[in-house]
Amino acid sequence: MISLKQFKYFVEIVEAGSYSRAAEKLYVAQSALSRQVKELEDELQTQLLTRDSRHIQLTPAGQLFFERSKRILDDIDRTVVQARQVGQGAQGLIRLQHSSSVILTPALTGALGRLLQQFPGVTLDISMAPSEDQTMDIEEGRADIGLIRMPTLRKFPHIQARELTTERLVVAVSRHSPLAALDNIELASLSQEPFISIPHKDRGGLSYLVANLCLDQGFFPKPARVLSRKSSQLSLIEANLGIAIVPECMQLMAPAGVRFIPLSRGTLYTKVGLASRREAEPLVTAFADALLRELTQSG
Repeated sequence: MISLKQFKYFVEIVEAGSYSRAAEKLYVAQSALSRQVKELEDELQTQLLTRDSRHIQLTPAGQLFFERSKRILDDIDRTVVQARQVGQGAQGLIRLQHSSSVILTPALTGALGRLLQQFPGVTLDISMAPSEDQTMDIEEGRADIGLIRMPTLRKFPHIQARELTTERLVVAVSRHSPLAALDNIELASLSQEPFISIPHKDRGGLSYLVANLCLDQGFFPKPARVLSRKSSQLSLIEANLGIAIVPECMQLMAPAGVRFIPLSRGTLYTKVGLASRREAEPLVTAFADALLRELTQSG
């Protein structure tokens, strides 16, 4: 019967490139390593290594065994971590909300998929809510984690909002609009254009940010006759009922009749934040911290 120790010793020898270096790393005698490899080869009835006083070389069988052994040991390490998490109570439902402008991009869903592998006891309940509502829901216990457009206006004593990513802002217009033919647009030139989305007096988020950017250029967004702060605004733009300044990621879900024009004279950005309670349940804290690491490292 092949032991776990033999798997580990064999991998260490191959990675170290010699018995002596592996013995130093493992704090075992070189003769003990040689004996374990000999017993392993006897059990497999095939030679895995050729060696002299200084070098080792894998046989074809040894190369296969090394690659498979690495995967086995990695699986064991992950299993140990996951078993420890479950044993410490790392299982349950996490309620995650996201703004309509923080769409589920491949980068985000990929990160969530990797985290679900790390947290095998976790089930996610994902829903959509305005950024301001998310912070209130988390404060009052109706949600656990929020993906928000910063800034939010209402501040709650138990909520922290940490920056996740930064995205470029672009102008969304109908393909029938004269603006669609432009290569770029100056923000100040949009003062007479009808905006599909204007800020609510009690809410922050994307529309609040856009309004302040416009105010810096000397105008407040002119409201269109049809208003929407949800993802449906793209359909209204396609119908040439107005324009909007949106994050670049919105191109992933836009109808075919919507064009996205870069803003000229400097690039304008919007920030996505991760909202959670400062002293949340350990599972929620661990998941939120892991999501922050995943998205900031990949970004």
